[in-house]
Amino acid sequence: MIATTPPDWAVYAIGDIHGRHDLLAEMSERIIDDARRRQAAHRQVVYVGDYVSRGIDSHRVINRILTSPLVGFSQVFLKGNHEDSLLRFLEGDFDAARFWFEHEGMDALTHYGVSPLDSGARDDADLARLRERFVAAIPLEHLNFFRSLQCAHRAGGYFFVHAGIRPGVPLERQSAVDCIWMREAFLASNADHGCVVVHGHNITEQPVVRHNRIGIDTGAYRTGTLTCLVLDGATRTFLQT
Repeated sequence: MIATTPPDWAVYAIGDIHGRHDLLAEMSERIIDDARRRQAAHRQVVYVGDYVSRGIDSHRVINRILTSPLVGFSQVFLKGNHEDSLLRFLEGDFDAARFWFEHEGMDALTHYGVSPLDSGARDDADLARLRERFVAAIPLEHLNFFRSLQCAHRAGGYFFVHAGIRPGVPLERQSAVDCIWMREAFLASNADHGCVVVHGHNITEQPVVRHNRIGIDTGAYRTGTLTCLVLDGATRTFLQT
């Protein structure tokens, strides 16, 4: 069976942004222009997560999302592993923070005006002081945004997550951890998941289209190529910066 969107719906799924507010601004314009040429009465944009870290300015990405919504579109915001790590750090999970900082998480703090640790130390006392500075720097509306993020979204024959799902587990029983962090078992699976899973998290040079999944993380923060999957009925196209 060919996956389709709900009747009269066009769905735009944007891959991992990672601080590239410039590419997000460009993609927003491309989406608006594309939607004008379509007949769909309902338009939705799904962001698959990883708004922060790396890139140019995580703070400006979140500001744009909060202050410049796409008019005429419903919007769905999914949680990426970088947002999960950010929240866990703010909750005092310093093991999660150490892992995050090994994967450019410190960039996100820098984008919020929090200078990195001078010594590069990662003991709990250092991280507690860094957390205090981040708590003081992050705007409440940004924090509320991170806390509001969804783990999954379904639209017709498509299931949207940041990272993937656990093969063999019904979609309605997928765990938040797997939706946000899953990688190898999902990427290697040839199983029919009951929906085509649209995801980011795994960087590829071009979008990956399989019978059971579509990957749209094209490493925008380093390549300059932000990808948006456009789903309209049974058709699939891509927009790229």
